Amino acid sequence: MRPSDPTAHGARRPVRESRGPVRYGPPLPEPGLPVLPELAGVVASAAGRPHAEPPGGSPALLEAARGYWQRRGLAAERGRLIAAPGGAPLLLALTAALGGDVLVPRPCPAWWVPQARLLGRDVFHVPTPAECGGVPDPYALLETVRRVRAEGGNPRLLVLSVADDPTATVPPPEVLHEAVEAAVGEGLHVVSDETWRDTLHPGADTVLFSPAEMFPAHVTVLTELTGAFLPPSLPAACARFPPTARGDRLAARALDFLTATGAVLAAPVAAAATYVLNESDDVTERRTAAARLHALVAAAAHGVVLGHGGLARPPRAGRHLYVDLAPLRHPLAAHGVSDAQDLEDLLTELLGMPAPGGHRFGDDPAALRFRLSTGPLLGSTPEERGASLTSSAPLELPHVVRQLTVVGSALEDLRASVGPVSTEGSTAAGEGWESER
Repeated sequence: MRPSDPTAHGARRPVRESRGPVRYGPPLPEPGLPVLPELAGVVASAAGRPHAEPPGGSPALLEAARGYWQRRGLAAERGRLIAAPGGAPLLLALTAALGGDVLVPRPCPAWWVPQARLLGRDVFHVPTPAECGGVPDPYALLETVRRVRAEGGNPRLLVLSVADDPTATVPPPEVLHEAVEAAVGEGLHVVSDETWRDTLHPGADTVLFSPAEMFPAHVTVLTELTGAFLPPSLPAACARFPPTARGDRLAARALDFLTATGAVLAAPVAAAATYVLNESDDVTERRTAAARLHALVAAAAHGVVLGHGGLARPPRAGRHLYVDLAPLRHPLAAHGVSDAQDLEDLLTELLGMPAPGGHRFGDDPAALRFRLSTGPLLGSTPEERGASLTSSAPLELPHVVRQLTVVGSALEDLRASVGPVSTEGSTAAGEGWESER
């Protein structure tokens, strides 16, 4: 069986085209908050610039990125940094530059796999450990690499995340180290997606490390700035390459791809990225306030899910949580739901907000999992969202209560449609998923 067979090594056959555009996954969870006024002013001022930005980013932008990583303990030289108009084109350039087959954890961010598929590369999903998402189980990774090579494949790249979309978990340092050590031992280059590293939930007692701190010669760090800093209307991303000769060659090759494809930042977006990476007081205060708000709402939504029969790991970062409705499979079947696409269709209608199924993140299409974003729970108007941001007790605001009630009512209606439901015997509960006891 060739590596291109989608069922090889734990891969799943794609959902039928008639069941939804699975190849084109949902975007990052939206912030649900007004644009920072100072940031809007920077964008407006830069809109009148007549000159184009250089491929890979201007010296000012790259210097801001260097300082950003320096403050996080990752020394960087400007010549080993690249900026691009979003994480997807940057990952595309990295994948093209590295060559070979790609390994990713299951589930993984929806925007990772299309880059490799577009280049005709084989992608292999590797199961994650019980306690978290974002990284592959090291033993499963080694077995996958062995099988791919035995069948003529060429695994070259592992993409992982230290603060995960979709699971909203953060890998413990020892788990992350074991996964990266296994990858490096097999000669894989690691791309660490750190889009959500600046959205850690306060008070969660979570420790975040970058694999670039552990294996600096083998890790490229990628950060999509729409995770913690920029609105989705201003996509920008940066990459930090290893401080080695191989890292220099990889950066140069990736820059070639960005240049050839015209993946250049527009001047207003470049100005916005430079501004937020310099982390002025207003940017830092907004980021901190937003992380606190989303943490509160995510924890509340987590409680709602558990209280109505669902399963979910406690969210530790980001603007989302990952829900497993396996305990409700019987009542969901009464509503015609048999897989993740059916679940997405039903919940999107019931909740009045996007509820992308797990199949869009490379998860088992037969599993009843979906990503629930917290942005839509902050309000439906700019005024409501602004009030959520500034309130000392956002969970008491009527519009937040109303949105959380909608989630709970939808789950309760499903559960009540065929009577009481037990969570006993659910396989998900034994795989790191949390349920209410």
